[in-house]
Amino acid sequence: MNTNSTAKEIRTERMKLVPVTEELYRTLYGSYELGPHISLHLHELNQDPQLLGWGAWIAFDESGAPIGDMGFKGRFDKAGKVEIGYSVSDDRQGLGYATEGVKGLIDWAFSFPEVREVTAECYQDNAASIRVLEKLGFERTAQAGDLVFWRLRDGY
Repeated sequence: MNTNSTAKEIRTERMKLVPVTEELYRTLYGSYELGPHISLHLHELNQDPQLLGWGAWIAFDESGAPIGDMGFKGRFDKAGKVEIGYSVSDDRQGLGYATEGVKGLIDWAFSFPEVREVTAECYQDNAASIRVLEKLGFERTAQAGDLVFWRLRDGY
């Protein structure tokens, strides 16, 4: 797996992950559903180009078709924590793409010596998301209402 820290792309066994840029956004607009979090990230990226890689990434399958978006909710904080999120197209769920893509992103994040922990959150009834986090070795840290909080420490 290619996990260089230049934020150009991450390759996994079956996917290529590419950080969202204005150019990629324009290329995908109208052919892939781009949620509001992607527009927000692009706005932040325009303000601070150092955020490249610390926001949304688009996952492409072997054919080059976009199959989901995943990534980070900003740069790591002073304690070395960064939060991850992920979504895979309905027709690709249950095939291991989320687990594969999130693992690639985790490895990329941990290639930065400042990153010590990756966190996540999901709803308690989201069995698929819980399976992804458990497969990757995340541990539950708390629950507040319907939200469950998770963490994975460097060296997993």
